[in-house]
Amino acid sequence: RYDTAALLAIMARLRDREHGCPWDVQQDFDSIARHTLEEAYEVVDAIERRDFDGLCDELGDLLLQVVFHARMAEEAGLFAYGDVVQAIGEKLVRRHPHVFGDARYASVEEQTRAWEAIKAEERRARGAPEPVSVLDGVSRGHSEWRRALKLQELVATVGFDWPGPGPVLDKLDEEMAELRAEFGSDGSLPADTARVEDELGDMLFVAVNLARHARIDPARALRHANAKFERRFRAMERMARARGLDLAALPLADQDALWDAAKADERAAAE
Repeated sequence: RYDTAALLAIMARLRDREHGCPWDVQQDFDSIARHTLEEAYEVVDAIERRDFDGLCDELGDLLLQVVFHARMAEEAGLFAYGDVVQAIGEKLVRRHPHVFGDARYASVEEQTRAWEAIKAEERRARGAPEPVSVLDGVSRGHSEWRRALKLQELVATVGFDWPGPGPVLDKLDEEMAELRAEFGSDGSLPADTARVEDELGDMLFVAVNLARHARIDPARALRHANAKFERRFRAMERMARARGLDLAALPLADQDALWDAAKADERAAAE
């Protein structure tokens, strides 16, 4: 059976300049980064589809990304895979004093504040500049959905937060009204779309806040919406083909009828 040592040896062989794989040899951190992100999303997809056989395979692909980056770093004299393992082990113990030490937290919120305080202490120990804002640690590498969520979580640690979902719903209604006001009375797109973009951004930001208060991952909710839309549209296409119809040639009213039929079939199948 393969173990971590064997996996590291395989990666080293693949990266061998004389006897390795030409594609693997040509890669660098930048070229592999996008594959790392793709593999992470495929792990999430397998989990949400409850495809646990697939999850095992996808986790292997994700582990390969770690091994790949670590091998390139070792070749450059930066660090090795063992350093990665050591660093994460130390970090987990350091950031969980309530598990590996004597610290006690009264609530999840108190634990979150302590977590941020520990991270701040780590930055000071590294000699990083002292943050001037609670938001200084928010990475720009996040998707915008995740970044919005992180911004809101951080300002909540200093009390800048809605008390519950009710006021957020009210704010969402307010933002929707402001967005609607940017369009013509007939719903036509205005000449200045910059203001539409601004108001739409505000509405989406509040929608993320609502998801946070509802304890729902907004990215997951959007993935579910995407999957639902794709499932129903494919059902529309099948219905049209079964009836000998060209979906693209149908008027919108007929397409809507097929969409409603797809939704009804889905609901019936779920009962």
